[in-house]
Amino acid sequence: QVQLVESGGGLVQPGGSLRLSCAASGSIFSINAMGWYRQTPGKQRELVAVATSGSSTNYATSVKGRFTISRDNAKNTVYLQMNSLKPEDTAVYFCNAVVRVVQGEYFYNYWGQGTQVTVSS
Repeated sequence: QVQLVESGGGLVQPGGSLRLSCAASGSIFSINAMGWYRQTPGKQRELVAVATSGSSTNYATSVKGRFTISRDNAKNTVYLQMNSLKPEDTAVYFCNAVVRVVQGEYFYNYWGQGTQVTVSS
């Protein structure tokens, strides 16, 4: 019903930048929050940043001042601009969207397939 497709991951040196994109498609009636999570082996998935439909944003403490989340509601797309990257930012990054589908009554969580971000010299 709903697909999230991420792009923009890769290998970058410490101090570098990357921009992740995530486009939602399918039988979408409306999208509430869109955000990014990340996960490393053996650890739980953690919130990186989230943007609500009302344009408010929230960030993990570890990325505040370095990462910026933004949305293009007309394109059902969310972006994550990552600057001043550190080796500890290395993880698989997952896009998340809270979506109400056409003819649906409730909002549900949907996830992208994940994109690898590696910060290393």
